[in-house]
Amino acid sequence: MLQIRRSDARGYADHGWLKSHHSFSFAEYFDPAWMGWGNLRVINEDRIAPGTGFGTHGHRDMEIISYVLQGNLAHKDSMGNVKGIPPGDVQRMSAGSGVRHSEFNHAPDETTHFLQIWIEPNVTGIEPGYEQKGFAEAEKRGRLRLVASPDGAEGSVTIHADAAMYAGLLDGQEAAELALDPARKAYVHLVRGKLDVNGQHLKAGDAAVLAGESRLQLSNGDDAEVLVFDLAP
Repeated sequence: MLQIRRSDARGYADHGWLKSHHSFSFAEYFDPAWMGWGNLRVINEDRIAPGTGFGTHGHRDMEIISYVLQGNLAHKDSMGNVKGIPPGDVQRMSAGSGVRHSEFNHAPDETTHFLQIWIEPNVTGIEPGYEQKGFAEAEKRGRLRLVASPDGAEGSVTIHADAAMYAGLLDGQEAAELALDPARKAYVHLVRGKLDVNGQHLKAGDAAVLAGESRLQLSNGDDAEVLVFDLAP
């Protein structure tokens, strides 16, 4: 089974300082057909206006990944981390028993564009944790680079969840494949550009939802940046 979710079918919120597209039900956007996929609960595509951001707020028992596309995301949390997240970095915050943090765009004239991703953990009440790693474009060019996994394989960030996240850059004749377990679920989110996913054409913001499939094939990219999730059933 492969289902396409088009970009314009997502939820949308305009708060002035924040413009956000919601792939799944979030805050005031509710669609019972799109509560998540497997243990993937949130993909919000956020654009934060210059000099604004999310004030200090709390999370618990969730694996939260930030993937910056443009600008810089300033992160500060109750664990003592004060970090800037540029494009190419993957940040993982394990909320565990409870953490508070803020996220800001301190640039005076540039929007921060990033994806906020929540994955349900397979353990709860753990000590909160933080990890951030950079992945060069060359590592993602023409292939799917593992960037988050349960065991930190291949230098990926470690998440406390039965899930893996890959990032890829594909253009022209470049193609990538990933073997899938038909008993699991997969989710493909096209960050930018155009791309064919198992023969189906996607444009920026589109997603492909997969179940019962044994292989993922990505081809015919046009300046494509893509995220792929291998998820618990």
